[in-house]
Amino acid sequence: MKYEYTRAAFGRHSFIEVEKNVKLHISDLGKGEPIVFIHGLPFNNTMFEYQHQFFVKTGYRVISISLRGFGFSDKPYGKYNYNVFADDIKIILETLEVDNAMLVGFSTGAAAAIRYASRYNGAHINKLVLCSAAVPFLAEKYEPMSIALNQNIEELIRLINSDHPAFFKKFAGLCAGNNQFVLSNIIPWFDNIYTQASPYAIEQGLLLLRDAALYTDLKETTLPAAIFHGKKDEVFPFDLAERLYDLIPHAWFVPFENSGHALFLEEMEKFNLSLMKFMRLGIAKQAAAASLYY
Repeated sequence: MKYEYTRAAFGRHSFIEVEKNVKLHISDLGKGEPIVFIHGLPFNNTMFEYQHQFFVKTGYRVISISLRGFGFSDKPYGKYNYNVFADDIKIILETLEVDNAMLVGFSTGAAAAIRYASRYNGAHINKLVLCSAAVPFLAEKYEPMSIALNQNIEELIRLINSDHPAFFKKFAGLCAGNNQFVLSNIIPWFDNIYTQASPYAIEQGLLLLRDAALYTDLKETTLPAAIFHGKKDEVFPFDLAERLYDLIPHAWFVPFENSGHALFLEEMEKFNLSLMKFMRLGIAKQAAAASLYY
């Protein structure tokens, strides 16, 4: 009997070269309208595991990117800034032939998503979701918050150069807030994710968080946008998310009453359902819902 070989995979990319000798790891799962996830520092695309599962099962194509320096992506010496991240995202979306995607950025990944939308005039995407957004310029305009944020950043920079376990412990504590589920069950998982990151990339990301400005980018953002933010966020306070909401036209604001920075885990069901609700809003309906404080 002659057996016919059938390919098991769909032939999708796991790694994409964004410049010579630099390949980024991605997950590309499911079929349907595309959702693209960008992680924050010092995570990688593994952080969205529960979003991968939920959205693949509900009929979406889910793409998540590990930025250079993180996860299984290459970890080159060189520039780590929002332009570089935006350029990498552009190459990946072009290579995957993605159009009309919802781009979801978490923490510093939200800042990278803002720069991408501005730098490339929303190419390949039609919606922007900013989760626990770490947008440095906002803190600069509110001095007490700026001082607290910069103190945390300076301490994290010191620790990444002297005491990695202490760095991970401090960062995990800031992310989890007082959520016992995250503290008890998720922190060990976080520890495994952190160890896949380049210390050089982490430090460059912290310097970027401390020094970068995105005010012009935000003023140029014309895409329908949603802001998801935890009221107990100790990394980037909720008050700053409210100012972010004021600056972005046609924004949809979703407060997470019981979450700190890790809202995608702390209120996972609300997070996933809110993303899906925003995904399903048509462009016309988004304009009508622009002032909605959900």
